[in-house]
Amino acid sequence: MTTTTSHPYRSLRFGVTRGIRTEGADGVQYLRAETSLQPYAERMTDRLLHWAATTPNRTWMAQRVHLADGSKGDWRTISYAQALASARAIAQNLLQRNLSAERPVLILSENDLDHALLTLGCMLAGVPWSPASPAYSTISTDYSKLRHVVNTLTPGLVFAADPDRYGKAIQATIGNDVDVVLSNGSLEGRASTPFAQLLATTATDAVDRAIAATGPDTIVKFLFTSGSTKLPKAVINTQRMWCANQQQMRQSMPVLTETAPVLVDWLPWNHTFGGNHNFGMVLYNGGTLYIDEGKPVPALIGETLRNLREVAPTLYFNVPTGFEAIAAAMKTDPFLRKNFLSRVTMFFYAGASLAQPVWDSLFESAQAEIGERIVMASGLGMTESSPFGLFVTSPDVVSGDLGLPTPGLELKLVPTDGKLEVRYRGPNITPGYWRAPQETAAHFDAEGFFCTGDALKWADPDNIHQGLRFDGRIAEDFKLATGTFVSVGPLRAKIIAAGAPCIQDVVITGLNQHEVGAMVFPNLAACRKTAGQDASATPEEVLTHPAVLAHFQQLVNTLAASATGSANRIARLCLLAEPPTIDRGEITDKGSINQRAVLAHRAATVQALHDGSLPHTLTPQ
Repeated sequence: MTTTTSHPYRSLRFGVTRGIRTEGADGVQYLRAETSLQPYAERMTDRLLHWAATTPNRTWMAQRVHLADGSKGDWRTISYAQALASARAIAQNLLQRNLSAERPVLILSENDLDHALLTLGCMLAGVPWSPASPAYSTISTDYSKLRHVVNTLTPGLVFAADPDRYGKAIQATIGNDVDVVLSNGSLEGRASTPFAQLLATTATDAVDRAIAATGPDTIVKFLFTSGSTKLPKAVINTQRMWCANQQQMRQSMPVLTETAPVLVDWLPWNHTFGGNHNFGMVLYNGGTLYIDEGKPVPALIGETLRNLREVAPTLYFNVPTGFEAIAAAMKTDPFLRKNFLSRVTMFFYAGASLAQPVWDSLFESAQAEIGERIVMASGLGMTESSPFGLFVTSPDVVSGDLGLPTPGLELKLVPTDGKLEVRYRGPNITPGYWRAPQETAAHFDAEGFFCTGDALKWADPDNIHQGLRFDGRIAEDFKLATGTFVSVGPLRAKIIAAGAPCIQDVVITGLNQHEVGAMVFPNLAACRKTAGQDASATPEEVLTHPAVLAHFQQLVNTLAASATGSANRIARLCLLAEPPTIDRGEITDKGSINQRAVLAHRAATVQALHDGSLPHTLTPQ
């Protein structure tokens, strides 16, 4: 990475810096960390019991109180001792309902304290839960994905915080034989149980027997994949997977062993990043999680900034759009800079490429405020790997660096269509997909490695200790009509970086065409600024403004000038006024774009882009 200064990094140790590679047949390579995986807990509940006994008064989780006028007040906190007591009461109530993996708990609503306590109660009782994407209930209009989730799981209990927001979805998809628990309010014409009733249950020794009956192979939860052109799959998460992965994180990120982590976090618990990685990190290491009800979108980012002005995290996790908004705000907000940077030792991004200008802006603010840079770390993982898989090996990170596998995880690098597909084997890997044996069988090879579909390449083929870099998704890559192979991942990253800050994301086109095209989802706020327009301007008005078109014309020209051939030359580019939709699977509620779904649902736009009939198509000049 190029930086304008030589300021040092705030101290951060890296646990895995060397790997061991062995050669197999037909060009296959195997890679593992030189460090072995150390012992880990059998159950996440063991960690809850440990911290409740050793640090009973430490805050486990906090959330702002929702006031009657719709605003958010001070923090309501729950200590580890309080969390355990509440979880025991909830577990007793769940045990009385005869719930199981065949009849699990389905959670429909967002991150909140009741949601968190319910998951602890499920763990103590040995009852799996599954957090569905809230968007399936609140944004979707046909509830098709929620119905699929319900049909896959056959839940015995459904929880939602607010009947006003989730009532229609419940009435449309949940049978009358399924218990419904609500944080407040009621559903017209349907019986429900107040969450307070679960908390008021008197725990008995049945809870202790239930805890003792769970073990490493107990299913702790089901997490659904985001889905592409297929419906989401329910990934089985066992206690072994989650606990092993948390120990792997401790060894790859020794900072977790040095001080109890404090997180200010919005990442949704229905995704593995927020729900396994961050939620688990706090519970396993006795930390504190402040629930951030903001999001990296214009209407909600203010809440995130407010929280970061008040609570100083020790580690900070976000997606690139979140870091972009925070970097911009720090330029003019000294109170945010002072508090946010006061004790954070590591930034971590995932989900998409982080544009270099955002990276540089974060460094500049840190250098000005504390005289040091904060390491921007990254890695690779997926729902099926719990999710932590690879992590960078030094502070000298550039976009796309993934590092080496975490201890205990073995990688298999298989030559595929001119690339290296990475496959995983280890204690943090799922045993499969719930009630989908054919899907499970299709995703494991003969040696028991999970086939990820991700492509990686060596940062330095002559020095494996430099680790691996992301090289796209095998399924996203395609061939032009000329037979030329197009590597989508690196090309997307290049376009996003070159077009910052006016590009939110981009989808590459050209399958069976003679040229590569790009459909851009623009950052409308940045484009409005470029055009000198205010928020009243419609997307169409913004994207057809001469200044915006000139900006993207220059981008197309620049990309063409640096292209080395037809496989990485953007021959035509268009701007999409309609944002990606979750109903069609084009985007997850974490903000990740699904290339295949966008291409499938916007096939007419793709065709018009390539046949020259799409207005405002930009070509190199």
